[in-house]
Amino acid sequence: MTTPDTQAPTITGEGRVTAVTYQRVSTKEQATTGGRDEGFSIPAQREANRRKAETLGAQVVAEFVDAGESARSAKRPGLQQLLDYITTHQVTYCIVHKVDRLARNRLDDVDIHRHLIDAGVQLVSATENIDETPSGMLLHGIMSSIAEFYSRNLAAEVTKGMTQKVAAGGTPSKAPIGYRNIRKRDEQGREYRTVEIDPDRAPLIRWVFDTYAKGEHTVPDLLAEATARGLTTVPTPKRPSGPVGRSTFFKLLRNPYYIGQVRYQGALHPGAHEPIVDAETWQQVQTLLDTRATAGERRRKYDHYLKGTLYCGTCNARLQLDYARNKQGIRYAYYICTGRATKRTRCTRKAVPVGIAEQLVADCYQNIAITEHTYAQLAQRVEAAFDERMAERSQTIDDLTAIKHRLEAEADKLLEAHFADAIDLPTLKRHQDRIRIALTDVTKRLDAERHDHEGPRQHLATALRLLADCAQMYERTDDLGKRLANQAFYQRILITEDEKAAIQLNEPFAALAPTSTDVSVLLRLIWWR
Repeated sequence: MTTPDTQAPTITGEGRVTAVTYQRVSTKEQATTGGRDEGFSIPAQREANRRKAETLGAQVVAEFVDAGESARSAKRPGLQQLLDYITTHQVTYCIVHKVDRLARNRLDDVDIHRHLIDAGVQLVSATENIDETPSGMLLHGIMSSIAEFYSRNLAAEVTKGMTQKVAAGGTPSKAPIGYRNIRKRDEQGREYRTVEIDPDRAPLIRWVFDTYAKGEHTVPDLLAEATARGLTTVPTPKRPSGPVGRSTFFKLLRNPYYIGQVRYQGALHPGAHEPIVDAETWQQVQTLLDTRATAGERRRKYDHYLKGTLYCGTCNARLQLDYARNKQGIRYAYYICTGRATKRTRCTRKAVPVGIAEQLVADCYQNIAITEHTYAQLAQRVEAAFDERMAERSQTIDDLTAIKHRLEAEADKLLEAHFADAIDLPTLKRHQDRIRIALTDVTKRLDAERHDHEGPRQHLATALRLLADCAQMYERTDDLGKRLANQAFYQRILITEDEKAAIQLNEPFAALAPTSTDVSVLLRLIWWR
């Protein structure tokens, strides 16, 4: 914790020469070098600052330290304590080892310097000749600009290095649970960092993905069982190994690192590390996580593929799965109205046995399915409508394509002219920027034209084929497939008081179903997204 030196004597009386010192290192590693609380750098800065105070004839009344704090921001605990201190105490000098210890951008430097001037404090560097003279202030400004350049350049170089590392398959940060960051040496004895599989945790991670992919566990249940099996975090020098937190566990299930991919700056890159989980299992886990989130499930003990789809036909509240026992101790599964169960509504809807609910939903697919003859007719109409639309837009696409070719040819000619010394580099860059902007715009417009045609066309073709096959598909698929089908086809399925199903279909199925196959509706759907 960064605090003033409470042991320093208080200086009273006007005209007394006093000083405060400020020491900072940028990283936690620097702050703990050699196993010391302050590493080696901070004591060295402190000693240099105290020697400078002696040459000024000033007594150090307080010291402020920021260990492991970047100077790219002024919101550092020690610095803020220093600025507060000088407003309430008599201070003549603020001594730093170098200007870049105080700030590494010009804006913060000006703001901090203003606070010092307002408090009547003069900034002094132990190693740089800065003062309130014009030449000293000039040097201060130059050193501040150099510090900002160094900081920005260092950040750019780090980003470039990270990007190159990722491009080569490396891991730019700490590896997730199941892997270990280690140091090795190559044949020339040079040290490098790499990642290897953690033999203790990797089997547990593999078990977590394999188990969740079966669809029989919720994430909290799975976390509890994985913890019981011994899954823990990786210990660090400051934090011992412990149970995996819930949010960390959710992120773990979403992390593509386990299938050999590295996510960096929002993009995925092939990694050089060995995968723990196969791609098929990982994708199955992602599908389960997505579908359960879409269905709005809050599963605690029971699960069923109709959860999140069924609603009460009387009060429109969601139906939830519950179990009851008869006098013989036999358990029966029912769907009950949450409005009635929580008394949020005055609904008197009786419970629906799970078997009846399953049959009602299966019958829904029989009712919305179209015959092969109807499918052929509708597919022909859809294709004809899209062909007509494409003909209307073909001129637009041809014009955009011609513009793109013209811009590409212009770019090639400019480059040839530059190599022939016909135009200088600034002129080349100016025209290249103009062409690049124009090419980006025309390419986006071309992609949009083609997507607006092919996207809806493929979407409707797929929807039609699904309607023709939906009854058999639903009957033959497993529970996960049934869950996905229900979410794709239906907004909701309402079970009425007389135990019949009233359906609300998603688009485009709502207009393609047998009761809505008139041509005008289909044509409007062509532009549906």
